[in-house]
Amino acid sequence: MIKEIYALIEPHAEKSIAYFYGRLFAENPRLRTLFPSSMAAQRHRMFDALSQITASLDNPETFTRFLTRLGRDHRKFGIAPDHYEAMGRAILATLRAYAGQAWTAEMEAAWTAMFDTAASIMIQAAEDDAAQTPPWWVGEVVEHDRRTPDIAVLAVRPTEPLPYRAGQYVSVQTARWPRVWRTYSIANAPTEDGLLRFHVRALPAGWVSGALVRHTRVGDALLLGRASGGMVLDAESDRDVLCVAGGTGLGPLKALAEEVLRAREGRDVHLVFGARTSAELYDLPALRALADRCPRFHPLPVVSEGPAFDGVRGPVSDVLDRLRDWSGHDVYVSGPAGMVSRTVTNLQELGVPAGRIHYDSPDR
Repeated sequence: MIKEIYALIEPHAEKSIAYFYGRLFAENPRLRTLFPSSMAAQRHRMFDALSQITASLDNPETFTRFLTRLGRDHRKFGIAPDHYEAMGRAILATLRAYAGQAWTAEMEAAWTAMFDTAASIMIQAAEDDAAQTPPWWVGEVVEHDRRTPDIAVLAVRPTEPLPYRAGQYVSVQTARWPRVWRTYSIANAPTEDGLLRFHVRALPAGWVSGALVRHTRVGDALLLGRASGGMVLDAESDRDVLCVAGGTGLGPLKALAEEVLRAREGRDVHLVFGARTSAELYDLPALRALADRCPRFHPLPVVSEGPAFDGVRGPVSDVLDRLRDWSGHDVYVSGPAGMVSRTVTNLQELGVPAGRIHYDSPDR
């Protein structure tokens, strides 16, 4: 029945979510201060969350895992237990409005029961998390290296240790855009000094990315959310590793490579780093320096639009079959959504088992 309800409002996704927030803020004006001035991205994330919750109803483990992560993540927004009640009322009002005559008392009871369960999971997850970690960390920018007009590499030192695993990402907020959070992968394996590095490309109309690349300076403070993401090393594997990076998707793969190379096992790491032009191979000197120190590391730059480039040319997703057999490797892929999708498809066609191909959702 929940899926039937979702099917009624899905065709009106944009309008229904706008109605939901309008209703929520009209009845609870104080909640407006918890959200960014522009709600476009927030509305998209809200509907995406509802979609994932609905899709996971047949799998209690997935349902609980997603809501647990959501409840923990909501801490950085200042969401409190009583806010869920207000959100529940606004969601019910939205469903009634957009379901129209199809709405029934049975639907209302089913949705209310589901939402109450979901809210309980999120509240409990937030309370458990609060006993162990802060809602966010303050980090000081200690290095800011503008590698290209649109790409910068930042080093940030949190005031308290921020636990994470190589390959994970954190959400970041700048003082320039309060209450606007965007996720960025950490581009180094954990270190004793706790330093975090980020590879950031300024996107068109990207509020946070533009601020990080063009307006952030050494000494500035950033807010950092908890680490998330499942693109981490398989602790049980002794297979060699292939990393396929597009653009600043290099960041988390560089962290994974560092972690593999620190281990005493003789696993080789092949990192295929794709860019549109050779000028966008922004971290190539650092990769070559790492290869000089670690003979088990094999970086390979690939350029898709550089006729003068003296190396492998073509889309990074399409060159893998020219290089070697990858079927015996663990593979990690990071970059733009289209590049990740094409690479995963091509790898499976080349014989790499799907269970050995790791990547994070583009909608993280």
